[in-house]
Amino acid sequence: MFFGALILIFSGYPVAFALGGTALLFATLGAMAGHFDLVLLYALPERTFGTMSNYTLLAVPFFIFMGTVLEKSRLAEQLLETIGALFGRFRGGLALGVIFVGALLAAATGVVGASVTAMGLISLPVMLRNGYKGSFSLGVIAASGTLGQIIPPSIVLIVLGDQMGVSVGDLFGAALIPGLVLTGLYAVYVAVLAMVKREVAPALPEEARSHGMDLVRRVIVSLFPPLFLIVVVLGSIFAGVATPTEAGALGAVGAMILAAVNRQLSLNTLRAAMEETSRLTIMVIFLLIGSTAFALVFRGLDGDVWIADALTGVPGGALGFLLVVNVVVFVLGFFIDFFEIAFIIVPLILVPADILGIDRTWLGIVLAMNLQTSFLTPPFGFSLFYLRGVTPEHIPTTAIYRGVIPFIVVQLLVLGAMIFFAHPDTPGLPRLF
Repeated sequence: MFFGALILIFSGYPVAFALGGTALLFATLGAMAGHFDLVLLYALPERTFGTMSNYTLLAVPFFIFMGTVLEKSRLAEQLLETIGALFGRFRGGLALGVIFVGALLAAATGVVGASVTAMGLISLPVMLRNGYKGSFSLGVIAASGTLGQIIPPSIVLIVLGDQMGVSVGDLFGAALIPGLVLTGLYAVYVAVLAMVKREVAPALPEEARSHGMDLVRRVIVSLFPPLFLIVVVLGSIFAGVATPTEAGALGAVGAMILAAVNRQLSLNTLRAAMEETSRLTIMVIFLLIGSTAFALVFRGLDGDVWIADALTGVPGGALGFLLVVNVVVFVLGFFIDFFEIAFIIVPLILVPADILGIDRTWLGIVLAMNLQTSFLTPPFGFSLFYLRGVTPEHIPTTAIYRGVIPFIVVQLLVLGAMIFFAHPDTPGLPRLF
């Protein structure tokens, strides 16, 4: 049943319907063989309505709308231009600016597509015009735009919180430090490379830099409003004043206010933001409904028992389990989106994780860090697709692939450190501190 769903997905059939169709097919086959009770399908309508009325998942459209408004109203564009002017005087400064803006957009939006597209359209021409190596520039933009996967308010953390039955607020709090560490390591890599190979990332020429009060004014106007929005949204969650869903609603209103103050809030901007929000939200809900049907039939055929026995019997206990699960998730990330991985794999590993005494919140952060690589790994990394769409035709796709490799390595190093050293006390795992 599991491989049947993967075959349908790899064939290009819509994932939500591949999962639901596989469930119905194997429910029928199981019933004919006497291994499945069709009465279990009576629970499907109730679970479907439960998905559609899920209060936690209501945060998804709010944060998508918030990020899309910031992108459509050119606030992200102004932020990129200002940070580029601020850091451009240093070797590798433009790349450092892109990383910094990527982290800010991640904390302000959580929408990877908007971040990568905006930075590709605005930063790439400036970087190439000032002598930056093409593959390096493309790698920096793709990796920085993908920080929205791990830095709160991440859509993937909201989905994982729902699937794993843990608090989204706890996931947001636990993901903050790994997200900042990853951002810092990106910056260290760029700074070291710029010092060792000066031709890869030169400083901006004198005439291209901003100075004095003009630069101060641009920083105040472009940087402070998004920072204030980030502090309000994430601060309200971490302080326990608002749930992630309430904070998402607050962020959506805040994004519209910032766009209005910036004189960029138009009917066309709102329409485009609402269309994008509706499209992505509908995709998430249908994926959830399809995965709910899949999980129901899979459990009815005792698939969860088989998976639990197989994973808890892996040599090495908790460490062996984590290595196997993360290798599977990493490999699947080459071919399918993080939504599909979250909806197919996560429900199957919860029981063995509980048996092995692994903390669910920490496991969610590990999976989120791993799922982030799925946006950068060819051939189907979505950040690569987004960036390819705004890259000049004379730059080959292989240049994007080459550019992201060092950043994938950095992500895997952080993932390895989290598994081996940064976990809550779990039997069978090493501890550095």
